[in-house]
Amino acid sequence: MYRMGKEEVLELEKLIETKKLFKTESVLKESRQVEEKLGKLFDTKYPIFMTSGHAGLVSALVGMGIGPGDEVIVPAYTYIATAMAVVAVGAMPVIVEVNETLTIDPEDIRKNITPHTKAIIPVHIQGFPCDMKSIMEIAREHNIFVLEDACQADGGHFQGKRLGTIGDAGALSFNYYKIVSSGEGGALLTDSREIYERALIYHDSSAVAFFGDQLNGFSTKEFCGHEFRSNELCAAVMNIQLDRLDSILKSLRDSKKYIMDSLKGIAKFAPSNDIEGDCGTTLAFRFDTAEEAEQFAQNIGGTVPINTGKHVYRNWTAIMEKRGAFNPLMDPFKMEANRDIVPDYRPDMCPKTLDYLSKVVYVGTGCDHTPESLERKLADIKKALGK
Repeated sequence: MYRMGKEEVLELEKLIETKKLFKTESVLKESRQVEEKLGKLFDTKYPIFMTSGHAGLVSALVGMGIGPGDEVIVPAYTYIATAMAVVAVGAMPVIVEVNETLTIDPEDIRKNITPHTKAIIPVHIQGFPCDMKSIMEIAREHNIFVLEDACQADGGHFQGKRLGTIGDAGALSFNYYKIVSSGEGGALLTDSREIYERALIYHDSSAVAFFGDQLNGFSTKEFCGHEFRSNELCAAVMNIQLDRLDSILKSLRDSKKYIMDSLKGIAKFAPSNDIEGDCGTTLAFRFDTAEEAEQFAQNIGGTVPINTGKHVYRNWTAIMEKRGAFNPLMDPFKMEANRDIVPDYRPDMCPKTLDYLSKVVYVGTGCDHTPESLERKLADIKKALGK
């Protein structure tokens, strides 16, 4: 959470005074306003405000018709929720390498496509844009879906287009740690009417058909799903947060650019697929050895991504040990439809990813610097680098 203030408090007060907090009965229609703003900000036809980014991923996969017997390619470096979304719909996550940009490697995507591959989930980790041009070319060549996980990249761009709107669908997250936040929350973005109808039904199957006219004009028949419907309180906060999004991104990007420009010839950074579209949340310092990275991290108080637990595939315990559900009959790793496609997960199966993650250090940029505080931060970095 970068910026939050009196405006959010006032919006909540206004909502609470109406005593109408349920989405379909709300006087202020905060959730609808959020979706309208998302549609305009992201230039997307069908946004759905939900409880989390994970909810958006799962609902999108359902909307794509993905299930048992299908493979979905995911990067070895992402939060475990990405892979768990695949398992949630009964499909198999196929884990592939990231490259020096710390995002999914298009060449390793190609190597892992099989007749069972139905989708790719590129993850714009830390606000770093994936190489969406190459990924979309591969997907169209093989007629498979692309679901962008933009949960750490709210509002970022690739070649001028918002992350989450380049593929067939995208997911955003608005939890406490994200660029804009409602405490918890997320969204699905798509221009596909088919994906939208299925996802809308799935994300709120216990209410969407029974409150209001939400299914008017739908060709998709209602079916059983889950309850990922958000609430008007979170929506009220998100309405103000979305108004702040682009100013937050500008401040983050300005800070990152200033620091990177000031350190030319002094520090090395992980390459970017689109530095202009990068969200600017994170400076990714690159070192020749893991030991150098660890020392710099200690000096500056930064983070070596290899140490970030459930963001690294070998720490996805439930996935690596193939426990896809509590009830074995509901476990995709044990389903007959997946019998011939259950992956052979091994801790060392993505050595390039592990190497890259051990030689990079993350330092947050911050978005409310004064010229003086930015100079102090730069001085601290130089000192940590021994310069």
